[in-house]
Amino acid sequence: MDISSIAAKLGLNNTKTLIRKAAELRRLSDVQFDSSIIGVGEVVKAIICLEIAASRLQIIFDRSAAIRMSGMSDKAYIRCFNTMQNGIGVKARLDVRELAIQFGCVRLISFVNKVLSLYKDRFLAALPASRRANTDFSRPVFTAVTFFLCAKKHKLKVDKHKLIELSGTSESEFLTIMNSITDLCFDVIGSSKEKKDTQGVKGHRELLDALPSKRLRQDDSDASDDSSIDIEDDIELPCYKKHKQMEKEEYMEWKSSKL
Repeated sequence: MDISSIAAKLGLNNTKTLIRKAAELRRLSDVQFDSSIIGVGEVVKAIICLEIAASRLQIIFDRSAAIRMSGMSDKAYIRCFNTMQNGIGVKARLDVRELAIQFGCVRLISFVNKVLSLYKDRFLAALPASRRANTDFSRPVFTAVTFFLCAKKHKLKVDKHKLIELSGTSESEFLTIMNSITDLCFDVIGSSKEKKDTQGVKGHRELLDALPSKRLRQDDSDASDDSSIDIEDDIELPCYKKHKQMEKEEYMEWKSSKL
């Protein structure tokens, strides 16, 4: 099946420029990339080339229809798409302004650019000088993640899965970069709720760590002073408490019988 037939089935009619570009990418993939590595056939390769060409020419492409035609799952298709795109050296482009218009968050444009610039500066400052030259922030996933975090900061709903699809990345990589940006720019995009939750977890951990020693002190006081045990009937006791109570009752019975 040739590219023009696949394009017609995907609803991409009368797009000669797109078909020409997709055919060029397909020839490039035949030379530079071995599709057998990712286990895809010629039809899937043609579909992926069409999507890459559509994204570069800013033509609307129905990925769900392409996935159905390929016979692959969503995750498998995205993984093959990313591998093939990197294999032929084609970088996807993602603009903050376009994202803001698409998701209806135009007021976030300046804030996203500010956070992205701050993250780059802080990330590079943490690296040794020998590694700074090899750092690449041009990948669209950085823009997508920063946009998502800024929208979250302003309590605006943005489809994370749609951003993952637009940036041509995987969910695991998206989450990894999101954690990195959150750590380095928490003072700008972090929320007090997240900070409070972290302190709460720490507080609970400290409380749990203190329980064994507290229990030990209670046991010592119980052994030295019989009146130190105060047990309510409606509270279920731990096993060691029940055992200690039974021992005390038996001792009191023995003591009263002797007296």
